[in-house]
Amino acid sequence: MTGPSPGGRAPVGGAESRTDLDGVATPAQDARRAPSARIQRRPVHGVVLLDKPLTWSSNQALQKVKWLLRAEKAGHTGTLDPLATGVLPLCFGAATKFSQLQLDAPKTYEATVLLGVRTTTADAEGEVVARVTVTPDMLTPERLAAVRARFTGAIAQVPPMHSALKKDGKALYEYARAGVEVERAPRQVDIHALDMQLACNDAGEPVLHLTVRCSKGTYIRTLGEDIGLALGCGGHLTRLRRVETGGLLAAQCVTIEQLETMSEAQRLAAVQPTDCLLAGHTRVDLPAHDAGRFLSGMRRRGPWANSDAVAVYGQNPVALLGVAHVYSGELIPDRLLSPAEVEQTLVQAWGMQQAGEPGHGHAAQPTGQDAPATGR
Repeated sequence: MTGPSPGGRAPVGGAESRTDLDGVATPAQDARRAPSARIQRRPVHGVVLLDKPLTWSSNQALQKVKWLLRAEKAGHTGTLDPLATGVLPLCFGAATKFSQLQLDAPKTYEATVLLGVRTTTADAEGEVVARVTVTPDMLTPERLAAVRARFTGAIAQVPPMHSALKKDGKALYEYARAGVEVERAPRQVDIHALDMQLACNDAGEPVLHLTVRCSKGTYIRTLGEDIGLALGCGGHLTRLRRVETGGLLAAQCVTIEQLETMSEAQRLAAVQPTDCLLAGHTRVDLPAHDAGRFLSGMRRRGPWANSDAVAVYGQNPVALLGVAHVYSGELIPDRLLSPAEVEQTLVQAWGMQQAGEPGHGHAAQPTGQDAPATGR
């Protein structure tokens, strides 16, 4: 496994953020490294819905699962801070072609904001810069309702200094580490839904429990800090959990600990089909003579309604071929699997059936005649 990633941060409170500032891995980080022995990689296609553990960077989690699966190609669909837990879709093989769909998808978070304490990073990892006594008049139902309304809908956010956004080719967190603050232009994000519940933590301190459904590019750390400032007391995030992204739920996720205890066949069975990333796409099934042509990039004509997002499948056996759009009765390819990826996906599903694991996809044994999706 690769070592800790650089100290940048990305939207929605997430990114490959601070490890130790001098770049030396801590003992806990060393424990997360995959064994260094060479392993035989193999094609794996699909998505692992991982419940990212606390303190792990997204890249550490990705490399660990990639090693456990012995996968050749992998990528994630947007990062989460080490402080954050929850849904982190990890894409393997053909699924990496559709990871952008999850990057662009709305997301839902649960967060806790400790009121009255501000930090340099707007979360619990930063140094305290201000403390304010929280008084009852700051937290009246009327004031909470007004603040909630203010931060629902389209809002402007100033990206935090501890983020991976770049200015003049340099990440903002690099300026922040050097003690330099640079001007950042506000960016519009959409808060589709915001729930705020006032409570006390175990120490008797006032906290807000937030449930936020938001657009991509939203910094939950910044949202929590801005809500605290609007209430007149400030605040910072002490907990962040992503519970949904693009229709993929935390309840569907597997943990690293679970994957470590599984057999190799069970790990493969935990890989979800690539089309789990295609929720909301219109399905089009092509007969064998059209499937091969479509897979080679040719447009097909048919009685389809116009659609910007279409998932296209071949038949006998059923296999995802790619995504397309339809205009004026033409099915126009946008992103395609290769014939090898289609065949390998079918082999992977068939192997799961032979191993007695539930797996995913379609279990018909792939053969040259049985797989028109590959153009054979």
